[in-house]
Amino acid sequence: MSPIFVRVICAVVALAPAAAVVRAQEGGLRLRALSARPELVTGGDVLVGIEVPAGTSAESVLVTLNGDDVTSRLRVDEGGRSLTGVVSGLAIGASQLVVTSGNASARLTLVNHPITGPVLSSPQEQPFVCMTDRFKLQSGATLGRPLDANCSIATRVDYVYRTAAGPGLKALSDVKAVPVDAATVTVNGREVPYIVRIETGTINRGIYQIAMLHNPAADPAPDFAVRSPGWNGRLIYAFGGGCEPGWYQQGASTGGVTDDHQLRQGYAVAAASLTVAGNNCNDLISAETMMMVKERFVEAYGVPLFTIGWGSSGGAIQQYQIADNYPGLLDGLVTGRSFMDTPFASATSSGDSRLLLTYFAKSAGVPFTDEQKRAVAGFGTLETIENLSRVRAGRFSATEQCPDGLGPELRYHPVNSPTGARCTIWDHGASVYGRDTKTGFARRPLDNDGIQYGLEALDAGVITTEQFLDLNEKIGGFDIDGRVVPQRMTADPEATRAAYRTGRMASGGGGLQATPVIDYRTYYDDLPGGDVHLRFHSFSTRARLEKANGYSDNMIMLLEDRRYGDFGTSSPVLKQALAQMDLWLTTLARDGSADAPIVKLRRARPADLVDACWTKDEAPQKVVETLQYRAGRCHEIYPAYSYPRGVAGGPISNDIVKCQLKPLGAADYRVAFTADEMAQLRRIFPGGVCDWSKPGVEQQPLVGTWLVFRGGGSPTSTR
Repeated sequence: MSPIFVRVICAVVALAPAAAVVRAQEGGLRLRALSARPELVTGGDVLVGIEVPAGTSAESVLVTLNGDDVTSRLRVDEGGRSLTGVVSGLAIGASQLVVTSGNASARLTLVNHPITGPVLSSPQEQPFVCMTDRFKLQSGATLGRPLDANCSIATRVDYVYRTAAGPGLKALSDVKAVPVDAATVTVNGREVPYIVRIETGTINRGIYQIAMLHNPAADPAPDFAVRSPGWNGRLIYAFGGGCEPGWYQQGASTGGVTDDHQLRQGYAVAAASLTVAGNNCNDLISAETMMMVKERFVEAYGVPLFTIGWGSSGGAIQQYQIADNYPGLLDGLVTGRSFMDTPFASATSSGDSRLLLTYFAKSAGVPFTDEQKRAVAGFGTLETIENLSRVRAGRFSATEQCPDGLGPELRYHPVNSPTGARCTIWDHGASVYGRDTKTGFARRPLDNDGIQYGLEALDAGVITTEQFLDLNEKIGGFDIDGRVVPQRMTADPEATRAAYRTGRMASGGGGLQATPVIDYRTYYDDLPGGDVHLRFHSFSTRARLEKANGYSDNMIMLLEDRRYGDFGTSSPVLKQALAQMDLWLTTLARDGSADAPIVKLRRARPADLVDACWTKDEAPQKVVETLQYRAGRCHEIYPAYSYPRGVAGGPISNDIVKCQLKPLGAADYRVAFTADEMAQLRRIFPGGVCDWSKPGVEQQPLVGTWLVFRGGGSPTSTR
């Protein structure tokens, strides 16, 4: 069955939530969905706004839902020119919301989806392991057993507080009184007790939490019109990292909603278990979940001035792909130890590392020194090859990294359980890539045909022609179950096409073209034992932005050492990054001009927010310069290395699934091959070698944003 998805509608990055499709009629009445796009409403309710023309009283408006009067559910806003309210009771499917005043009217079609999903991607993955009984609240208690097969729980609200004496949060035993030992903070010029309201519930089969400062003893319960004095009007969405074993499970963790620095500043913080990549390594499901959680936030607490993405590693990947493919959900990104996507920017180098490690273990006849091995891989340390192979390459395997809760009886086995759950990154994304009609397995955009591993090391004289030939003759590939085999891999053309067209290979040409980004990185290239979070990935992102848009100045790079850990507000640099992103977006929100989004973005950026790194001194010194790949003072302090396909001649953008091939030519090498060696080279590469000067096979622009998938692959309609 050929993959199918439907593009819903193309949107531009907006400071309001990704909603606000306006239908206007005579007389100037305007009707907007504020909490969700009208065609993507979930949970049976939606926050709507109505604007009336001058000379018309808001109290004269009639609002109906499928013919029933729902006017009383809306409140007249201050000034009397608009109404806002949550319209509930929507059945699954389409409903008609109509507003009339005199002879003027406006109509909005609302399409409601289940709160358990799916919305953007279907069918939902099965089997699916509920983990509510493992999810721990601040008190240490769990959420208990789920209420249904969709892993649902009853929504709950808990209060905790921070004492003046020290760190940590304590349960608030009496919501009618402020504890005498409670700390205080100042938000919006007002001193408020450090009491945190934490809402916990389930959405899209995942667990979500929303936290903000709120004093239940003195202030009314917050809603869309009654804001907590402890909220600064901004929302941070915290994403979690990881990848494997992020499939077939609900997850028992979130990106965290109780960061002290963020709460002290008055931010509301939201997170969910399915926006932790280690629970769910599928950016499409992440986007779907984040969209639904934000919808819940807007309906319950009001429209934030803007939403800042926050997260490291897999938490950074989700930000980049959501901002590019579903613009408007995130208004600005603060990323750490970033990659631009998982299946290609991150996973491909891990797979190549496993192929290299397997080869080196068997190449006794043509031995390589440790330095030669490192040069072939391109990394800063030899240990990174083993780290990526051992820790990360398992996402290609159908059996290697299944979650603990997925019992053996549910898992795939090539003989004993051929229809069981396959724990690969491709099968987890089958709604996009589609499935092979013969095997039922996900189509796979994975290829190394024509790749000359170690080419730069050969040209530099680090390895010999004999080593180069033996390596490329025996490097092999992965079979459909992720086992290393002698044959190289050929990408499925449908899956490759879908990867580019749908943004699974993030291009930067969607919503990211006008999204502010602070790419913060702690340096891990020299980590003992190796690491996947390599500095070249930031330059890959910048290169993709420039390729797609002709510019990348909406992305600022900040770089320091690991003294404050990988990504946390104990770092003064990261604290300042959050403050500057807030200023950037606040200034942008005030710009009501008709200028192009990128023009406004450039104008709004704080003047002192520029590329920089900090030295490794005890008192770090800031070095201000445009961060460059393999050049500059910051490169001297924190060298950026390459990756296996970079050493093979691939671009720093790292955005080619399958290369176009060209004939072999002796003149293309800086070393001389004998006649016998050239004959061997032709046997190794009978179809030719990669021509990196050309776009990849099936490489093409993003087909559009706000795509909806129904079984994966080619768009059936666009509008």
